[in-house]
Amino acid sequence: MCQLLGMNCNVPTDIVFSFTGFATRGGGTDVHNDGWGIAFFEGAGVRHFVDYQAAAASPIADLIKSCPIKSRNVIAHIRKATQGRVSLENCHPFVRELWGRYWVFAHNGDLKNFAPTLDGPFHPVGTTDSEWAFCYILQQLRLRFPELPSLPDLTVALRELTAEIAGYGIFNMLLSDGSALFAHCATELHYIVRKYPFTQARLSDEDVVVDFSQVTTPNDRVAIIVTQPLTTNEEWTRFGAGELKVFVDGAPVD
Repeated sequence: MCQLLGMNCNVPTDIVFSFTGFATRGGGTDVHNDGWGIAFFEGAGVRHFVDYQAAAASPIADLIKSCPIKSRNVIAHIRKATQGRVSLENCHPFVRELWGRYWVFAHNGDLKNFAPTLDGPFHPVGTTDSEWAFCYILQQLRLRFPELPSLPDLTVALRELTAEIAGYGIFNMLLSDGSALFAHCATELHYIVRKYPFTQARLSDEDVVVDFSQVTTPNDRVAIIVTQPLTTNEEWTRFGAGELKVFVDGAPVD
C-alpha cells in the first residue's frame, strides 16, 4: 500500500529533510513506485505537485528536494496502487474547495465496496477509492455545517466519518485546510514533535544528517506525521488503531 507524510508547524518551515528520505521510499528503498504528490499551503493558496513516475526517479521530486518551500501545513504521498491505474489523476494528494478554502487529502489503505451516493458538488476525477472517500467526507461536512465550524465541532464530525469509512477497510489518512492537520490511523502512523532544544536527526533511507539547532529558533515547533519513522536516532510516537489526532501550531491538540 501507499505511505503518507505530513507536516504541521507554528512557523513556515521547509520539509526538504523529511521529503528527501520519504521520496527515496518511492521506488528506491521501498516499492511505492506508482506515483507521488505533495501539497504546500501558502496563505490562502496551495502549491500542488503530482507525478505518475516513481518519486525516487522523478525530476519534479528532485526539484522539491532542492527547493526549500516553506509552509505551516504540508501533505505528501507515495503510491502503491491497489485501486485505479497508474495515472496523474489517481495521484494523491487531492485538492478541493469547501467553505471558501482549499482542503488537501491523502489516503493509505484499501476500501472494499465503498461507493456511497455522491449527490453534491464533490465528485472524483480519477478512479481510486481514496478520492471517492475524500469527496464523501467533504459532502458530509457540507451537509452538517453550512459554514466553517469550530475546530472541536469539526473534529467530532471527522471522528465519526473516519470511523464510518474505516468500516470498509484500511483507512489511514491526512487532511488539512491550512490551519490544522487531521491524521487518522487504521493500521500504521507515527509522529514526532521537534522543539527546543533541537538536536541532530539522521534519515533511515538516505545518508543525510541535519542539526536542527543550526536552522531553527527556540520558538519553533514542528510536527511530522508519517507512515513509518523517517529517522534512526529519534523517538517517534505510534498512533493507536482507530485514533484521529489533530495538529495545530506544531503539536497535537485535544
